[in-house]
Amino acid sequence: MPEYTKEELFDLIVSNPSAYEDYRKEHEEIDLSELDFSNLTLEGINLTNADLSGCSFGESNFTEVNFTDTDLTSADFSRANLVECNFSGALLNGTDFSYAAVNYCSFTDADMAGAVFNESDLQNSDFSAADNMDAVRFDESTIWPDTDMLPEDFDTTYTKDLSSLEDDDDNSSSDY
Repeated sequence: MPEYTKEELFDLIVSNPSAYEDYRKEHEEIDLSELDFSNLTLEGINLTNADLSGCSFGESNFTEVNFTDTDLTSADFSRANLVECNFSGALLNGTDFSYAAVNYCSFTDADMAGAVFNESDLQNSDFSAADNMDAVRFDESTIWPDTDMLPEDFDTTYTKDLSSLEDDDDNSSSDY
């Protein structure tokens, strides 16, 4: 089987998923980092164990895409529509899901540290066995699934961190 560049693998994923699947079965590690998957519609693609760090998936529509054990560090899923995708065991440090619709997805054993869910719709997705949920960022507009789909001690109440705001009045006279 020939070796492919990142761009050639991207083309296989988009235009010939079965050829990509054959290639994936022969290669344990696939580097697709920093590619642009924005505005794509993909269904049933297996991206297991791939390096997808720094990729852009903005405004994409993914159904039944398998991200099991992938590195999605600093990936961008903003405004994406994700249905029945599997993020089990994925590394989601700093991954941005802002404004995304994430429905019926599994995050079992996913490392969520630094993931961003501002104004995201997460209904019906399973975060109950996700790791580092206390380190995700979200806002008052985030729609969370029912509590049985969240870790027991996870608090979905949004509170602003007022300790990080400086009191500008105290410093205003020294600024002039």
